[in-house]
Amino acid sequence: MVRVPGPLLSRAGDRAAALAGRGGARAVFPSRLHDERVAAWLGIMLGLSFTTAFVTGLIGHFMQHPPAWTMWPSRPVNFYRFTQGLHVIGGLATIPLLLAKLWTVYPRLLQWPPVRSVGHAIERILVFVLVGGSLFQLVTGLLNIAYWYPFPFFFPTAHYWTAYILIGAVVVHVTNEWAKVRRTVMTRPEDSLGRRGFLLTIAAAGGTVTLTTVGETFSPLAKLAVLAPRRPGTGPQELPVNKSAYAAGVVAAARDPGYRLHVTGRVERELSLSLEDLDALPSHTARLPIACVEGWSAGATWKGVRLRDLLHMAGVSEDARVRVESLERGGLYRTSWVAPPHWHDPLTLLALNVNGLPLDLDHGYPCRLIAPNRPGVLQTKWVHKVVVL
Repeated sequence: MVRVPGPLLSRAGDRAAALAGRGGARAVFPSRLHDERVAAWLGIMLGLSFTTAFVTGLIGHFMQHPPAWTMWPSRPVNFYRFTQGLHVIGGLATIPLLLAKLWTVYPRLLQWPPVRSVGHAIERILVFVLVGGSLFQLVTGLLNIAYWYPFPFFFPTAHYWTAYILIGAVVVHVTNEWAKVRRTVMTRPEDSLGRRGFLLTIAAAGGTVTLTTVGETFSPLAKLAVLAPRRPGTGPQELPVNKSAYAAGVVAAARDPGYRLHVTGRVERELSLSLEDLDALPSHTARLPIACVEGWSAGATWKGVRLRDLLHMAGVSEDARVRVESLERGGLYRTSWVAPPHWHDPLTLLALNVNGLPLDLDHGYPCRLIAPNRPGVLQTKWVHKVVVL
């Protein structure tokens, strides 16, 4: 048997008693930055941030993986660019906010006894779900924009369903704590200077993250975007690239002199067009962004054949849906669907040129889809077939 010295037992007992007694946490953690007022203000800011992320995340998910009952419009052109940029950049700015909140409230995790009643046990479980869901969303989201996937699950699905769990925990937590938060926030403290400085420091940290990231979608601040994985103006033809032709395994097929674009399916006339045939058709120019789910976006000037002109040549019905197929052999996004609002839009092109030059191989040569208000993964590159359904 190991004998524990009496003074150690006494100090441990005093600590436990301090934590268990009324106001005990203050005795062990005397800093005012651990009090309810700081926690309340940080909680309000986190609640607003999580709500914004939830709404913009749902928009992004349904646009990238549209269910049958949705029919997203093609305008405004930059709607997805704005909402997804807000989702990702706002999520990054939330990281210092969440860390500050956890630091402020961690003394409550040392309460003794850890569970005092059935109701208290349920409350602790909900807090665990709230903290765990918050960390999961921010950590996996950060790894996603860094293009690093050490986890075994499919990120979009896990991120989507965890968002519902997290927002549910937020609603329950806000309902449970609202009276306390309202009382605390509406009461003016006599010694608020330290708290104010702490909260301003956290706001400055979030602002710094935003300033050094927002340039990935707002071109005038591109030089400041040191934390962004992609910046406007970088890459072939001054346009970033997520997936190269080499990584997609299409180099030989894209350079094949016998390349032809096929329009097939429920059409009156099937089309089989060479690159020279496409160049001979009436061409149009559109200024459109590539906006990716990772938050970055970059505008470019595209030139090519309007998709609607090509489909009218083939004689399709006005309410048809079309599937655009890439030369890629596999991959979740080797095809994309184009609904009537998009293929009817005059800005939707099968582009052959970008920024005044023929498409670079990494940008989809010989032909790629570009359309307004669509996620970048649905702007199919290396197009070789359009199937009408």
